[in-house]
Amino acid sequence: LPWNLILVNQDHAIPDNWSQELTTLSNGTQVDSRIYPELQQMFDDMRAQGVYPVVASGYRSAEKQQSLMDDKIKEFIDQGESAAQAKKDAKKWVNPVGYSEHQTGLAVDINADGVNSTGEEVYAWLKEHAWEYGFILRYPDGKTDITGTDYEPWHYRYVGKDAAKVIHKKGICLEEYLAK
Repeated sequence: LPWNLILVNQDHAIPDNWSQELTTLSNGTQVDSRIYPELQQMFDDMRAQGVYPVVASGYRSAEKQQSLMDDKIKEFIDQGESAAQAKKDAKKWVNPVGYSEHQTGLAVDINADGVNSTGEEVYAWLKEHAWEYGFILRYPDGKTDITGTDYEPWHYRYVGKDAAKVIHKKGICLEEYLAK
């Protein structure tokens, strides 16, 4: 598979030979340099239409991914869950190290700037237009049984314009696209 179509999820680890160059965004977040031109164009076009997004999360190191997992487990334990149940529930929200698209630099969590736009405005624009720039809503509503991850209206993954067009038009997820 080409680099833009690697499958990373709870069952598929990042390939051992994976590498990427990172570009640092103005807010300090990093993304794979290969997705930067389309991401920048998409954000420019959003702003031109009065919608103001920010990349809340992009590339994550293994250490950062483990820290997020540890925090989520602690959150569930603090709510009274057993350690085993907390770990199981945490995996619905945070993928283990080596199994997170964020570690590839191809995934971005896109939220509103909170001043000029609301989350709803940003998510609505992305749902309608992100595919035009090669990005897909990675965890669509109603696909949790396939993706293993609950609906996340902010999590977008770069797959390239050709794949994104097919995925968008057919209303499928990446796993379904790759199974064809």
